[in-house]
Amino acid sequence: MKAIIPLAGAGTKLRPHTYTQPKALIPIAGKTILSVIVEQLLENGIHEFIFVIGYLGDKIQDYINKKYPELKCHFVTQNDRKGTGHAIWLTKDIVNDDEIFIVYGDTICDYDIKAIINSPHSEIGVRRVDDPRSFGVAEIGDDRTVFRLVEKPLIPKSNMALVGVFKIKESQSLYKTLDYCIEHNIGTIDGEYHLTEALQLMIDDGAVFKSFKVNNWFDCGKKETLLETNAILLKGQKGSLTYNYQFPNTVILPPVSIAEGCKIENSIIGPNATIGEHSTINSSIVSNSIIGSFAVLEEVVLKSSIIGSDAFVRGMSQSLNIGDNTDIDFGK
Repeated sequence: MKAIIPLAGAGTKLRPHTYTQPKALIPIAGKTILSVIVEQLLENGIHEFIFVIGYLGDKIQDYINKKYPELKCHFVTQNDRKGTGHAIWLTKDIVNDDEIFIVYGDTICDYDIKAIINSPHSEIGVRRVDDPRSFGVAEIGDDRTVFRLVEKPLIPKSNMALVGVFKIKESQSLYKTLDYCIEHNIGTIDGEYHLTEALQLMIDDGAVFKSFKVNNWFDCGKKETLLETNAILLKGQKGSLTYNYQFPNTVILPPVSIAEGCKIENSIIGPNATIGEHSTINSSIVSNSIIGSFAVLEEVVLKSSIIGSDAFVRGMSQSLNIGDNTDIDFGK
């Protein structure tokens, strides 16, 4: 089985951070969004990965090669962002006849991965939502069988949203369907080919897809929900995070994640704070925030903030959304 992770999106809802950093590499709970996904699959026996990259794709490739040198991986470039269907279609020459496990690059879910991998059926992950009009939607029978998929319906007949996790047994059938969609320009929405359209054609041809409900679906798409996800994941790690550093006159309020090489003094860190590597924090209070690597904070009170890597912040209490390589001085 091969895992496919589409990562070509620009992450516009997380700007300014995604001007210089792919969304998948934004730090969260001591890891990155991408490393959470990869490690979930690695721990459950998948060791060959196909990464569909585009915007800032060289950073993703460098990150994967450095962090997971033992991984058997392939990188496919999606120069024109024509949707998830197009992204998967680009991988057809690598997949051959193997089964595939697709996880969208901004999708962190809590579910029994091993059970899905070992299922005798193709499987589609779903989660109940209040307003499904912004999602792909699955209409599901009593026996978990999916009988209809619709992308962003104006009048949804179901509130079961697709979370972006798929196990496909009939991979060659999927690629033939994607070939047909692209050749005949079928299912395009805003110039994009969505995977849901191809899967629906497979269902129409008799393919059987079962649905599975994820326990949690963590949203990493914008600042507020990213911070909420960071807090949930930190709490879920419980006592697994260790703080083997001595920080003078500093109080740590778990849960927090503090990377290696940080210099912190005269400060209060936490709860729900992620601090990137080699950051310096002096005379500050940081809670419910994500701080990038090599950042410098002096005499600030930060809550519900995201600070990019190599940023410098000194001054007053604010709620900030600051990108990489930023220099801010709120006053003497």
